[in-house]
Amino acid sequence: MSKKVLIVDDEPNILILMEQALEKLEEDYNVILLTAKNGTEALDIIQQQQPDLVFLDVMMPKLSGLDVCRIIKNEYKMNNIFIIMLTAKGQEFDKKNGIAMGADLYMTKPFRPKEVLCKSLEILGFI
Repeated sequence: MSKKVLIVDDEPNILILMEQALEKLEEDYNVILLTAKNGTEALDIIQQQQPDLVFLDVMMPKLSGLDVCRIIKNEYKMNNIFIIMLTAKGQEFDKKNGIAMGADLYMTKPFRPKEVLCKSLEILGFI
């Protein structure tokens, strides 16, 4: 069965960059890449697709990444989904807040595509 990765960001350029960074997963490991442009869209996809890994922006319209994370982990009890907060907010307070909401990892923008790919391979169990 294919693994699934969801990228959630309201910035089209970030979605494109992330898809490019992770296209090797699709090509070499039969991973399905999904995208969402806001928090409510993300929750719909998560309920339907149950991705293995979610890259989640913090500042988004409709529902913030922190709210999405809290709902996934605390309300839906989907603790098997690995959540990486991917955000420009890199202060220690922001990191602690993200972890408190249930994020498994916190990465800041700008990110290095190779680092995103390596982390994904590791989390999905390919390396």
